[in-house]
Amino acid sequence: MTSPRFALGAALLTGLAACASTAPHTPRGAASDATPGRVLVFTHTAGFRHDSIPVTVETLEALGRGTGLEVDATEDPAMFDDATLSRYVAVVFAHTTREVLARPQQAAFERYVAAGGGFMGVHAAADSGYTWPWYGELVGAWFARHPEGLQSVRVVFEDGAGPDGRQDWHVTDEVYDYRRNPRPHVRVTASIDPASHPDGGMGDDHPIAWCHRNAGGRAWYTGLGHDAALYADPVFRAQLLRGLRYVSGQSDAC
Repeated sequence: MTSPRFALGAALLTGLAACASTAPHTPRGAASDATPGRVLVFTHTAGFRHDSIPVTVETLEALGRGTGLEVDATEDPAMFDDATLSRYVAVVFAHTTREVLARPQQAAFERYVAAGGGFMGVHAAADSGYTWPWYGELVGAWFARHPEGLQSVRVVFEDGAGPDGRQDWHVTDEVYDYRRNPRPHVRVTASIDPASHPDGGMGDDHPIAWCHRNAGGRAWYTGLGHDAALYADPVFRAQLLRGLRYVSGQSDAC
């Protein structure tokens, strides 16, 4: 018998796929040399290292397989050169921390995005590249602080971005505050209900997931994903799948 948990997951993912664009967008430039449907997940750290990195990679690999994306994972900054990046339609920064790329590698990634390559950031991707202004604009906002421990909060989906028409979601995770409110610069897809998060420092408007077009490519970010247990949650998995499909050009819905 299929458990209710996995039945919910299947329903959410099916609903998400049904909402996808029927005319997939192909990122320009970078995709001309990229293997169709190939995504690079980058997990290098120069600061705090999240215990959830392995399950993050496993989840992205599984979600990728389900939608025709082949996922490679690496810790190696040397992968950031023009020839290597040209193989990929999108790059995911998953829990990267502090300064993870040297300037020549940064320049290669800037050229990649300018040519239409996609970027996806998960959680601590916002805790990277503080000396790299271009990257801060790509992510949308840098990490500032978080309350100690995990927080149980209500997430509100905006503009129909919730899977299967869902409007809100109760989640327990580490909830970031950011150095700026990204809303003026991005399309916010999910925010924290401030009434559910008395320890938050963002005031009455606390974005936690968003997307935008930046420097030639597509960018998508979620601040959730610290806790390894969250990756078994079908709502979070559906959110990650939506991000993967958007940055890889499979869907215009972010």
